[in-house]
Amino acid sequence: MCVAQCSRCVGIALIPIASMCMVANVLLLFPDMKYHYLMENNVTKEAVWCSGIWASGFLVLISARGFTSQSEKKGCCYFRAEMLCKLWYTCLALVAAGFCFMVSGTGLAQGPLCLHNGTEGLKWERPLKQVKSGEKLYLYEPERWASACVEPRGVVTWNIVLFSVLMAASGLELIFCAVHLLTAILGVICGPSFCKNKVVPA
Repeated sequence: MCVAQCSRCVGIALIPIASMCMVANVLLLFPDMKYHYLMENNVTKEAVWCSGIWASGFLVLISARGFTSQSEKKGCCYFRAEMLCKLWYTCLALVAAGFCFMVSGTGLAQGPLCLHNGTEGLKWERPLKQVKSGEKLYLYEPERWASACVEPRGVVTWNIVLFSVLMAASGLELIFCAVHLLTAILGVICGPSFCKNKVVPA
């Protein structure tokens, strides 16, 4: 049954990707590898939301576990019931990964929270955030990165790399889950004989 095999392969592939999301989000909470920024609430809010930990991480791992599990009971009805259950897991993973992708994109676009030396002196803010609509995004102006933040050290590069990793990983999760959604729907409609060219109508 290639539908069940595909489901298992997607589940196995999602495990390292979800683990990568969790690690990246944990690192985002500790810029310059120091914990006091988090304790003092001086960490980017998109990192504090921990969407890489609970959404693209934990919820996707739960879904991956559901993809790899197989019922020992045989028969068309049991197979379709199993595929319906996996459809639910797929929808859960899609919503979780999509949420993480949007949050990470927002965090990447708005830049890090850091101690900035502005016109009013040193202040914790997001100096690279777009102020006006149509203003050039800081990502395309790397010459601004070094002078934007006094501390944490290297926080601009830190945020860019880790939020980019989160976006790429959650984007991969979305692709894998979209493929799995299609195969699960085919499994529900066509039954266990789909890959044997003996399609059984619902």
